[in-house]
Parts: sequence; structure tokens; C-alpha cells
Amino acid sequence: MTLSLEKSSQPFPLIQRRDATWEDYVKVRDSEDIDWRKIAFHQGWLWVDMGTEGPNHASFNDLITIVFGFWAFLHPEPAIQSFGRCLIDRPETHACAPDLVLYKGENIPKWQPGEPRRIDLTRHRLPDLVGEIADTTLSIDLDEQKQLYASLGIAEYWVIDVKGMRLFAFGLNSTGVYETIEVSQVLAGLSILLVEQAIERLAQETNTAAANWLMQQLQADFPQQ
Repeated sequence: MTLSLEKSSQPFPLIQRRDATWEDYVKVRDSEDIDWRKIAFHQGWLWVDMGTEGPNHASFNDLITIVFGFWAFLHPEPAIQSFGRCLIDRPETHACAPDLVLYKGENIPKWQPGEPRRIDLTRHRLPDLVGEIADTTLSIDLDEQKQLYASLGIAEYWVIDVKGMRLFAFGLNSTGVYETIEVSQVLAGLSILLVEQAIERLAQETNTAAANWLMQQLQADFPQQ
């Protein structure tokens, strides 16, 4: 089956299908002719982004990764590991490449030579937290991607709205539905509002300066935790 590029108002080419099969996804994933940056598959929905990463996307992405590192500095146990933008497969049903991928605790995936260059959920456990940097994809990240991650059973999902400088954070409830949270369940004690305030500082500051500000707030609160 040949997949065609969907006409889009976005300034970069997309593939989007709602009647795709797993085999269609695999063809795109393994194609030497399609240089994709982001890819997702769930319940027949195939979405492929072949645009390059813009400066805003990269800046916000790196800020959140630094935030993860600062939290880990203050909470060295249990260990956390970031695998941002790594491809994740659950064969036949799910595929995704979240901008943010975080594992916490034991059984963190370790790649071995000769293995496919992705996290295979038939061999590896689920991430504890995933997130998307929504520069041009906010509607998809709050709809199709959100449904995908909830159906996988990932405990926490963040969406960073680049244009609105907002952070939407969701925790998975007992019925498998994401609900808005004010404090991270994975990064214990981390205020979502505090992270959002750091994001807002990107309007005037570098991402490292914003991260340093957040670190100061975390250190000030840490003795009270």
C-alpha cells in the first residue's frame, strides 16, 4: 500500500492516515525514503512528521530535560533515566516517539548490540512518564497522542504548549483515564505550576537560566519535604 502525503497548513510534510495497518506503519518506520522525525500508530491512526526540529521546540525540550536532571540531583534514589525522542513499539497495536520519555526505579531498558534501535514493549516495561513539546501539534498532543498514551497505561503525561507557555500534566486514574494533576506523581513533590513558571521565563531568558531559577526554588523547598 502506498501512503501519500496529506495536504496540511503546517509548513512541513505530514503523513496522516486513519485506516492504516501495522504493516503500513512498519513500512514507514523502516523506509529508507522517508526521513521521519516523529511517528505514531494506534487503532489505525498513523501520523508521521518529517519536519526538522525548530529552535523553540528544541529549547523547550531541553529545559524539561534539565528539570528532570535537577529533580534527580535532589532525589538520587530511585534512579531516573531519560530517553527523549526514542521510538517505542508495542507490536501490532502501538508505536510512538515521545519528545520526553522518563523511566524511574528498576528495570530501566538497556540497549544491547544487535537489537533494534527502539524500546520494544514485549521485552521492556512501560515508561513512567512521557511528554510532548507542542510547538505546532497541540491539538494532536491533547487528543490522539493523549489517547495513545492512556491506552498504553503510561502513568503520567505532560504536554508543553510552546506558544501559550503552559504545561498540561495528566495522571492516569484507576479507570485508565488521564486526569489533570497539580503535583507530579512520578517526580514526587514537583509542582506543575512551578515547572510552568520556569517555562514562562523562556519569554525573556535562556533555557539554562530558567532551569537555574527552578533549581533555586527546588533547593529552597527541599529541606521542608
